[in-house]
Amino acid sequence: MKEPDDPDPDPDRSKSDGKQSSKSESRLDSKTLDDGTDETITEGEESYLEDEASDVEQLEGSSSSFQEDDLETSHETSAPTAEEAEEEVKKKISESFFYDYTELASIPSVTLDSSIPLDILMLIHSFGYDCGKRANLQLLDSSTVMYIAGNQLILLDLKTKEQIYLRSSSGEGIGVIGVHPYKTHFTVAEKGSFPKIIIYEYPSLRPYRILRDGTERGYAYVDFNYRGNLLASVGSNPDYTLTIWNWKEEQPILRTKAFSQEVFKVTFNPEDEEQLTTSGTGHIKFWEMAFTFTGLKLQGSLGRFGKTATTDIEGYMELPDGKVLTGSEWGNMLLWEGGLIKVELCRASNKSCHNGPINQIMLDEGEVITVGSDGCIRIWDFETIDTADTVDETGLLEIEPINELQVDKNAKLFSMIKMNEIGSNFWLAQDASGAIWKLDLSFSNITQDPERLFSFHSGAIEALAVSPLTYLMVTTALDCSVRIYDFASKTPLAQVKFKQGGTALAWVPRLVSYTGAQIIVGFEDGVVRVLELYDPKELTIFVGRKKFLDADLRLKQVFKPHTAPVTALAYERDGEILATGSVDHTVFFFEVEKNYKPIGYINTPGPVCQLMWSTMSHPESTLLIICENGYVLEAPFPTIKEEDDQNVVSYEIKDMCIKCFHFSSIKSKILRSIEIEKREKVKKLKEKEREERRRKLAEEMGEDREKEFQEEEEVEEEKPLPGIFIPPTPSPILCGFYSGPEKFWVSLGGYDSGFLYHCAFPPYDKSSDFKEQKDEPFGYCFLEDTEDNPIQTITFSINQMMMFCGMRNGAIRVYVLDQNDPSLTSLVDYWHFNMHDNNYGCIKCISTSFDDRFLVTAGADSNIFVFSIFSEFALEKGIKAKVPSPKFEIETEPIPEDIEDPKAYSIENARRKREYDKLMKEVEEVKAGKREQLKVLRNEFWKLLEMNKELPTHMQFKQTDFEIDSKIRAEIGRKTVYKIQQVEKELAGEKEKHELGLMKLQNRFRDSLESDTIVVRAIQSDHKISSYRLVKLSKYSSFKRQSQSDRRASKPDRSEKEGAGRSDSQKDIGGSISIQEESIIEKGKKFRPKTLSEIMVKNQIEKTRKLILKQDRSQSSREPPQKSWENLYKSKPTDDFEDPKDLQAIKEAQVYMGDFNLKTAPDYKIPEHMRINAAKKEEELGYLDSLVHGKKKHMNKCILSLRDLKVAVIEEIQCLVQELKNIQSALPISKHTPLPQIPEIHPEEVPEKRFQYDEETLLAFKQQQMKSKDKKSSQVEQAGSGGTAGGFLKLSSGKDGDLTTRDSLSRSSKASAYNLDIPKFMEFEKAKPTEVELEIMKRDEIKHLYMQQYLTNRIKELIVTFDAELRLLRHQKLKLDTQMKLSDLHHITLFQEMLLLKNFEKQENILQERVNSLDKEEQDMQWKINETLKEMEEKKNEITKLQDQEKALYAGFQAAIGENNKFSNFLMKVLKKKIKRSKKKEVEGDADEDEESDESSEEESSLESDETESGSEEEVFDDSVCPTNCNPALFELALQLREKRLDIEEALVEEKKIVDNLKKEYDTLSKKVKVVATNLNTAEEALEAYQREKQQRLNELLVVIPLKLHQIECVVLGEIPRDLSGTLVFSNHSLGRLQERIVQLQEENSKQQNLNKEYRERRKMLIREKREMAKTIHKMEETVNQLMISKFGRVIDLEALQTLSVNTTLEELKIKKLRKELSNAKEMKIWEKKIAQMRWELMMKTKEHTKKLHQMNDLCIEKKNLDSQLNTLQNQQGNAFQGPRKADTVAREKVTELIQVQAERILALKEEIALLRKKGGLILPPIHPPQENEMKPMDP
Repeated sequence: MKEPDDPDPDPDRSKSDGKQSSKSESRLDSKTLDDGTDETITEGEESYLEDEASDVEQLEGSSSSFQEDDLETSHETSAPTAEEAEEEVKKKISESFFYDYTELASIPSVTLDSSIPLDILMLIHSFGYDCGKRANLQLLDSSTVMYIAGNQLILLDLKTKEQIYLRSSSGEGIGVIGVHPYKTHFTVAEKGSFPKIIIYEYPSLRPYRILRDGTERGYAYVDFNYRGNLLASVGSNPDYTLTIWNWKEEQPILRTKAFSQEVFKVTFNPEDEEQLTTSGTGHIKFWEMAFTFTGLKLQGSLGRFGKTATTDIEGYMELPDGKVLTGSEWGNMLLWEGGLIKVELCRASNKSCHNGPINQIMLDEGEVITVGSDGCIRIWDFETIDTADTVDETGLLEIEPINELQVDKNAKLFSMIKMNEIGSNFWLAQDASGAIWKLDLSFSNITQDPERLFSFHSGAIEALAVSPLTYLMVTTALDCSVRIYDFASKTPLAQVKFKQGGTALAWVPRLVSYTGAQIIVGFEDGVVRVLELYDPKELTIFVGRKKFLDADLRLKQVFKPHTAPVTALAYERDGEILATGSVDHTVFFFEVEKNYKPIGYINTPGPVCQLMWSTMSHPESTLLIICENGYVLEAPFPTIKEEDDQNVVSYEIKDMCIKCFHFSSIKSKILRSIEIEKREKVKKLKEKEREERRRKLAEEMGEDREKEFQEEEEVEEEKPLPGIFIPPTPSPILCGFYSGPEKFWVSLGGYDSGFLYHCAFPPYDKSSDFKEQKDEPFGYCFLEDTEDNPIQTITFSINQMMMFCGMRNGAIRVYVLDQNDPSLTSLVDYWHFNMHDNNYGCIKCISTSFDDRFLVTAGADSNIFVFSIFSEFALEKGIKAKVPSPKFEIETEPIPEDIEDPKAYSIENARRKREYDKLMKEVEEVKAGKREQLKVLRNEFWKLLEMNKELPTHMQFKQTDFEIDSKIRAEIGRKTVYKIQQVEKELAGEKEKHELGLMKLQNRFRDSLESDTIVVRAIQSDHKISSYRLVKLSKYSSFKRQSQSDRRASKPDRSEKEGAGRSDSQKDIGGSISIQEESIIEKGKKFRPKTLSEIMVKNQIEKTRKLILKQDRSQSSREPPQKSWENLYKSKPTDDFEDPKDLQAIKEAQVYMGDFNLKTAPDYKIPEHMRINAAKKEEELGYLDSLVHGKKKHMNKCILSLRDLKVAVIEEIQCLVQELKNIQSALPISKHTPLPQIPEIHPEEVPEKRFQYDEETLLAFKQQQMKSKDKKSSQVEQAGSGGTAGGFLKLSSGKDGDLTTRDSLSRSSKASAYNLDIPKFMEFEKAKPTEVELEIMKRDEIKHLYMQQYLTNRIKELIVTFDAELRLLRHQKLKLDTQMKLSDLHHITLFQEMLLLKNFEKQENILQERVNSLDKEEQDMQWKINETLKEMEEKKNEITKLQDQEKALYAGFQAAIGENNKFSNFLMKVLKKKIKRSKKKEVEGDADEDEESDESSEEESSLESDETESGSEEEVFDDSVCPTNCNPALFELALQLREKRLDIEEALVEEKKIVDNLKKEYDTLSKKVKVVATNLNTAEEALEAYQREKQQRLNELLVVIPLKLHQIECVVLGEIPRDLSGTLVFSNHSLGRLQERIVQLQEENSKQQNLNKEYRERRKMLIREKREMAKTIHKMEETVNQLMISKFGRVIDLEALQTLSVNTTLEELKIKKLRKELSNAKEMKIWEKKIAQMRWELMMKTKEHTKKLHQMNDLCIEKKNLDSQLNTLQNQQGNAFQGPRKADTVAREKVTELIQVQAERILALKEEIALLRKKGGLILPPIHPPQENEMKPMDP
């Protein structure tokens, strides 16, 4: 099917050059519609566009029109000709149009004329996941995700684990994918040359639209806008083109270059679709679609980092107000505003927000979510971030996250997407360490732990091996994991993790392990591990368990042959030898039968990349060793020697006959030979053509013409042949294989790629040097399209009929071989298919299954693909691999000790270490013999010294005679001091490190403690008491959040507050007005008239006052009754009136009566005062913490005082024991009592002494460390002797022995000296005592016996007293412990409630804010309604007054005319005549013009009256002339009253219009109030429902309540039930209150019934009185009406007559005018005084500046004198002093400074004088010379 907008197949068509986009000419088919209408392409029609049908106008010079709803691309043509003047046909694509996927998807390629089927390989499953690819996890629905795997897009069902594959159309890879906001479409942006963007419909998976020419090589990111009608794409290297698409019409709208470096992302602003953001390497850019004079364009603004370090920006988010929040490489968040960094956000103590880059930032439900490479997800408060600002010069702001989740310690989160599960907050996360996680971010007490849905390899897969027995494969990678897969059933089975990454794999052949259960793995630290695979379900110890693993791996054996990564493992064809190759240029051999006993190793000239043993077809078993740097070796079967390993110094095999082939490039020779052959063929063809032409000419023209033709022929000059080139750096060998004995094929990269080279080993020469050897292949095989895409790895099928090649660009190539064709002459036809990523998906491993039914490939893009190989036999359904059964007693077999240390010794190094240790031991034995000899000589020398001392003094040798050289001792001392200094310098860093470590430990563990645990023991008993380990108060006790004090009060409270507030505000307004009036009156009273105008004002005021007083007197008689009636009517209650006392009583009953409904009841309503939030709960938690802290602190003080008491008791006992000893010294021994034992202070009683140390403590600690080191070194030596890790150096113990000997000798010598110095006392005989002495001795003995007994009793008393105090305090502490345990339980409950409330707080705040806003809106509208009603009432009152004035006017005029006046009708017509008059304007030139105009405009408007009666008269009469015999005064009065009537009517019309407008406003507000009230009720119900939900969640929390048996009153059949879940915990106090309340309610009920009866009787009495009063009022009204008729002739309104009074407004304005004139005159006088004062100040300033000028003159004269004196002094000095003196220099500097200061003062004074001269045009008086007494010379 031909697609719309297919690119022109012509290769010469124009393309974009980077600045201007390409324009392809529009060519239409002959079936194009002729009428010029828009062409619509629909599915099934036959009219298709052959080529591009429209010009695509790109950005930078384009002027495409952009409309919000319908986007079309306008066309511009330059200088249209007459033929092109026809109307362009615009193309639209039908919404039902779809492309054919089979035509789009790339398919395998097969060489022409080959019989290879296209379906030779079929993809059946993918085990990998490119977890490091950006945005490589997208969600299509709740159970389907999609991700990119090389050239496939995989749709994975999360429930069934089934995979659906979509191929790329280009076959060169997929760049990025995206999903439509509505999940109806998804986009696949590919890679390649001018790649496409294909948009698929979901779930039909049909290609819907194709976007072309958006970039050159590949797309980096795509994003839909919020509505989904636009698509933004950004290209990758090299163009980085940003394009905005109208994707439904397949047209670009705008296009520009995003940046010059790599761009990571592009996104639309969700709030404004005309704004975009791009970010990438070291930049962020803000874009806006703006209309310019050339059309719609993208305008980009590059973000400036300023002081902040430039960083790559991976994650960012647009805020609703236009700001942008981004991450950084160091983990902090950057808030951008206006293209600049507003603030950098970090955590407390300048800790970064994440430990590593922030990869994604999102806004979800009002919270900011950040995803970091440290595996953490943190939730931040949006308002805190949105309002963040810098607080200091650092630009940092510290904030703390609301919640955080550590997914896994090894996780590296890259991106997250939210799942569409209703009622949950689940997310899917892409883990760059190789996993897909399902995360629950609800952060509640039922939050699920992170669940790893899928686990994959991260990074390139290094090795792969397939089981020789079943459908199992094993893979390893640098992510330290080894994984087992069942590729037949498409199931991952097991994985095991190690400390280092795997680099090589091999499945142990069946010759070694018959069951195929062993795998050998090489790692990057040089270790080789043999793993055993088994089925754990068959183990006996697993019987009874519910969950089984399908397979498991256990360590069988481990050894370390290499010191660098192991790159190759190969078993000999008979399974006797294992060869391992490594990057360390060695190949190690092991004897397999003897538990992999080392045989030896050989050195290779380069790093080993492949090992291959010869097959059975070879006569001998040889090993092909391929080195990466161009060397290929062949090693024979190693000789196994049966000798003792103990006598072998090294494992190196030096006598092995190794053949070497050093590859030398022949590609240039091959190309040269190909060129020669090509030229030979061309030459032969030309010769043939020439001969043919010559023959024809000879036949036609003859021999003469033939000779002329031969002369005319010119010899063509041949181009020089290509030269021979050998690359200076050898091309790397990628892979190879045996073709026969001593022959092999190799594939090379670099310059030599494009061929397979057939090589043969040269004969073995023992004297040849590998490095100087140069060998060339003897054959080659050309490979098509492999010049830049060499073969990376090769494998063959089991039957050797097919060769499978893995290419560098991720493609798979299959060659079909002929049998017995070692020269690969049939390597022509092939099958080629791109599978892995073309840029970085190099195929590392490729292998077939044991039966050639499956092919498995593993690439550097983390993908593992399983293919089924074409076969005549169909695969069985449900095929599954058989996991080997565990061998007998595998569970009891000991697991060998693993080598986890990467620095462990290899086998060779361990042997060398053993030899080194053996040599060092022999050396130490020699040293010990020498030390013994030195010891003997030293003893002889000491004997000689002793003999020297015994000689006479004059014969003794001096000490200096024994010194051979005196400088030796000084030199030794100097060296010792130097060594000590050097050691101190070396240990300075270590010392600083330990000091910092100690400080950190103290800060972490000790500084947070207020008191440590102190244990005080009793002296006689075993009782003890310990203090509390008291930590400083928690944050809850010191930190108080602002609680929700803005909760909405109930409606009665609101009405009360509203009424009180309004009345108070009105009182305040009225009060302020009255205060202003009073202040004005007081000022008027203080004012006393002093001028004529003031007297006029006073007279005018007095005149007005008298007129007003006259009017007031006439009304004073009527005002008291009117006021009393008004007050009475105001006090009349409405029909719905409720007594405030009753309302207050009801409110108190609702609040304090108590509603003991269960909180679990569905109709439970939380009272306002009992509602709780997180802030209140935190305060409660803090109060509990502070209370507990206080009690513990008090108990600790008591225990500490008890400890101090014990110390005092021990000190006192020590004193008493000493006295006791003194007394017993005077008593005979027979009368001695046993000395009491002195109590000890235990270390746990003084824990603070643990941090006190002295030199002895440090020495003991050092000795302990030395002992532990000796033990470790001995263990290492033992391990090293066994072939594992160890140290090369060994500490000798002889030095220690010598030190010990010296110490013992010194101590013995000191002891002997001490014994010699003891003086010997002489003994004297004792005399017999006298009787008196005996008596005295007897008395002393009695006294001493008494004191002995007293002191003993005193000691016992002290001990007993102390023990009693301890037991008493211990009893108190036990009670406190009980309370503390209860408080801990309560603390846990409060903390759980606080966490729960925090989760609810956000939504509750939103609901509460909505309720508050609606409540405020309702109150404001209600207030407006009340104000409108008040204004309407006022206006109605004014209308009533005006109507009364009009009635009074008519009544007064009727009274003035009198009765029986014949001109009464005429005068009434004049009065009632309707006259149209213009508006009156009073213009006055005074300052009161504005105020008077405002008042006059209200009274003098010319509007028509609604109640005029003159308008109905049809007669026309002249009212300008007074009729004859008519009273002119009455006529003039009629004219004046008509003017007043017209004024009143105009005012009435104006007031009625205002009333009508107020009514409309009132109706509008009433409707709005109803809507707001409905919304408010809805919001209140939602809030109440949320409160109930919160209460239900709180009810679910478990609370521990300890109860005693007597407190449980729930007894069933005399026993306590086992299940107490249906019981209720209720306090006795509350129960008593309920019982009392029953009695109170009964009493209140009887009282209310009595009151009801009384009020009914009273109501009947009031109704009777009301009827009687109505009758009385009716009689009085009739009497008044009769009196008015008798006096006035009709019923008139007496109050209306009172309105015809003095025009008080005009009089007040006159008074105001006079007062204003008076105030202005007063103000003028004040300003005149100020002007005079300023003139005086100006004159004084002038005088002051004149004086300063005189001073300046004196200073100048003095300066001149000083200069002359200085010159004289310098001339007098002569030549005695050549250089300048210091005093002169100092003086000169001082004088210079003085001159500069004076010059500055002069300039300042001149400027000031100039300014004073300019002010007011004043001429200053002349400067007089200073007086003599004023001129004083300055001190020099």
